[in-house]
Amino acid sequence: MRIDPDHHDGTSDATPGGEPDKRRPGELLFAAFLTLASLVLVRDAWGIENSFGPNGLSSPRSIPLATTTVMALSAGLVLFKTARLPLDRTETILKDILPWTVTLFAALLVAYGMALKTLGFLPVSALFLIVAIKVLSKRSWGWTIGIAFFALLVIWLVFRIVFSVLMPSGIVPEAELIQVFRSLFAGGDA
Repeated sequence: MRIDPDHHDGTSDATPGGEPDKRRPGELLFAAFLTLASLVLVRDAWGIENSFGPNGLSSPRSIPLATTTVMALSAGLVLFKTARLPLDRTETILKDILPWTVTLFAALLVAYGMALKTLGFLPVSALFLIVAIKVLSKRSWGWTIGIAFFALLVIWLVFRIVFSVLMPSGIVPEAELIQVFRSLFAGGDA
């Protein structure tokens, strides 16, 4: 693993990042997004009506409204404090905040979610694992595919066979595979 000594010392940069008296790139935009999202949630909570009578402290909207109001006030305070800080010019979004691996995995997760229902759990998970393991390990294709398929087999056996979790089957005839496994474990009586 290579560490860029100009930006990182190898420790976690998650402790609230950067210098305390400077604003990191994208921080103001993120604080504004949180404030706006909190205000939308306040509006949605306000729209919860009590069909059994007046809206008081025991109405269905009281807890969501109180919670989202606290969220909006907190986010507004963070936005105000963040806006007053000067921008840290030594950091960039692409290098320090969203490096290519983070962006790649965000895109992979979005693609995974979009393709899951159509293609099914097994092929989409196999593709995700192969790409993820190849990118992170930088090993040979044989090693990558072997580890990915072994991990997928273990995941599939645990969730689908042991716990009977329903997952989108998609293009793979999963029901037939499950019946084969059940026949093997039942001693061939099925």
